[in-house]
Parts: sequence; C-alpha cells; structure tokens
Amino acid sequence: MRKTVISMKDIIKKYYIGKPNELQILHGISLDIQEGEFVSIVGQSGSGKSTLMNIIGALDRPTDGSYFLNGADISTLDDAELSRIRNKEIGFVFQTFNLIPRTNAIKNVEMPMMYAGIPKKQRLERTMELLEIVGMSERANHQPNELSGGQKQRVAIARAMANKPSLLLADEPTGALDSKTGRMIMDLFHKLHQEEHTTIVLITHSQELAQETQRMITISDGSIIADTGVKSHADS
Repeated sequence: MRKTVISMKDIIKKYYIGKPNELQILHGISLDIQEGEFVSIVGQSGSGKSTLMNIIGALDRPTDGSYFLNGADISTLDDAELSRIRNKEIGFVFQTFNLIPRTNAIKNVEMPMMYAGIPKKQRLERTMELLEIVGMSERANHQPNELSGGQKQRVAIARAMANKPSLLLADEPTGALDSKTGRMIMDLFHKLHQEEHTTIVLITHSQELAQETQRMITISDGSIIADTGVKSHADS
C-alpha cells in the first residue's frame, strides 16, 4: 500500500481576521496525495491555488483544518521545524528559478545539502549525479547569467531534488519559458516521475499542462470543483 504524502482536511485560510476587510481565500479544502503520484492543481488567477501551494509547501499555515505531510502534523511544528521540513521533505521549483546569482550550477545545487549538513564529498557526488539527470553536467561551472531560461530551470530542478525530497512542488515551472523550452521542462518532470518515482505536485493555470499529469485537481474561488484522473503521459 502506498504511503500518503499529503493529507489535508477542511483547510481554511483567512486574512485580516476580525477586521472589516476579512478575506477568506480557501473554503474547506480536503485532499490526499499518495507517494509516486503526479498531480496538477489547476485554476485561474485568484482561484486560491497559490495560497494552497504555500500551505502545501509549509510556507504558510492554514487558519483552520489539518495538514499532515508524511504523517507529521504541520500545525504543531515551530518555525525551525518547518524550515527543516521545507529543506528535507519538499523540493521547490519556481517560475522565476530563484537561483543564487554569481554562484555556479554546482554551488546552487549543493546549497540545500549544505544546510542539511551533508559532507562535502557526498554533496558533490549527488550534485554531479543530478546535473547529469537534468542534462546540465556540461554547464556545471556556469553561473545563472551564463545560462538560458530553460537551463536555469533545469539547474533549479536539480537543486529541488538535492535532498531526495518526498515531494516536488512546482509553481508554474514553465511560465517564464517559451513553448519549446517549456516542453523540455515538462518532459524532465515526466522523466523524474517515471524513473525516480518522484511525487510531483504541479501548480498551473494551464489546462494543457494539467492534462499531462495523472490526476488533475481543479480549484475555483478557494474550493475544489473537480478531481479527475487523466490519461498517462505514455498514452499521449
């Protein structure tokens, strides 16, 4: 039986609580995501998907409801424990890459492992293995300003995988890329899913990209309005 990576029950998120401009973004979100699933959360701008992503990524806390990540109750953890979980359990891939400037690809990928206290020799071995997987070993010594958008995103994906996270969380990962480069990045996600059995949650406004995932969760006005299995990448 597969392990449940994400378990959310009745998640509510409000801002400006108790004030005249109180705003509720999420209205009782409940969902489970199993180990090895490739899931998309799709919705238009303002649907609440970014707020949901921040809660899944332990970057923000829900106002109400429960969220368990690999069995750990996120609501009970302090900031230091949440920081450790973000570094060890979750690999983040952002639209804007978020690479450290004036630092080569090797050092960028090594960074999460450094924070995790992994010895230098192991860090370098893992880094080179990951750069090979994402097709960037020949650019290992290049800095971000010497890389194209697609190359930066591939380094960012390698960095996200550094600590062998149980969850890869990708926020509009092709949003800043042209369609051909975006296609290469999506192919890389499929490769990680199929070959590394990575659990991936893709946040996107694109129905087209969402259709490529095993399961599509549609969110609108802070509620899940559909949760459907879609055809596998191999079938497309």
